[in-house]
Amino acid sequence: MYAALVWEKARFMNTLPKISVVTPCLNSEHTIRQTIESVLSQNYPDFEHIVMDGGSTDGTIGILKEYPHLAWQSGQDEGHYDAMNRGVAAASGDVIGILNADDCYRDHALHAVGRAFRAHPDWDALFGDVIFVDSEGHEIFRRKETGYDYDILRFGMCYVSHPTLFLTKETYAKTGGYRHREFLNCCDYDLILRLGRDGYRVGHVRTLLVAFRIHEFGQTADLRVADNMHKEASQLRREHGLPGGWGGRLLKVFARAKREVLKLVLRGTCDLVPGGVKMRRHMRDQTTFSSNIGLDEL
Repeated sequence: MYAALVWEKARFMNTLPKISVVTPCLNSEHTIRQTIESVLSQNYPDFEHIVMDGGSTDGTIGILKEYPHLAWQSGQDEGHYDAMNRGVAAASGDVIGILNADDCYRDHALHAVGRAFRAHPDWDALFGDVIFVDSEGHEIFRRKETGYDYDILRFGMCYVSHPTLFLTKETYAKTGGYRHREFLNCCDYDLILRLGRDGYRVGHVRTLLVAFRIHEFGQTADLRVADNMHKEASQLRREHGLPGGWGGRLLKVFARAKREVLKLVLRGTCDLVPGGVKMRRHMRDQTTFSSNIGLDEL
């Protein structure tokens, strides 16, 4: 048994792992073609792209049919996190990433991920840097991080951008995936925190992996969704040990200050202007998107 495990580890180290990309979507005709093309253009040697459609009634299905390499299915689901769980269950890759139907991989992103897992077979997960763009693809701001720090994440802020997060198939199975019946908007933050609480090894690659789009057809730019995310994130921070009162406020300040100091020392940059301020002019009271669980009617 031990010899077999050693051989498997050696195989993993000498070859790039197969990567499964899971994309949940619902009425995503405005953006999904660019998302699909961004995966195809990676020219990664061993990948699969699984699209879990929630029953689109616009032109999304027609676009999916244009790409024979896709593994896709369409039908009613319990929201985008449920679709992610279903896609992960169907994935055959060694490593799995979630790419939303309005985000795009940057050039050579999958190669950076594959090489990192090959070089660090002890990693259970990794994440990378992200650039936020508008509907036309113009840069709003970028985030360059230093590494996974559970205390900063649970006391300060979630700086791990979900589309840049990749887990091994085994890790997804052990964590149980996304708790889609408990959270509407923060299942990814919940998973990111559980990785730290439960002692998983999370690496970081200093590469801009994803262009994260803020636009009129997406949830992120919707202030109703942003408000609900804030409420759910506060609940999660309490679950992970953030106290109330002045103690909690001081911990938040310390965690955020620690992140900026680490970024300045290790990456030569810091967020003099918070990302939320830079995104403010792109936010809308209400954007246009579809949801099977009522997110569009918050």
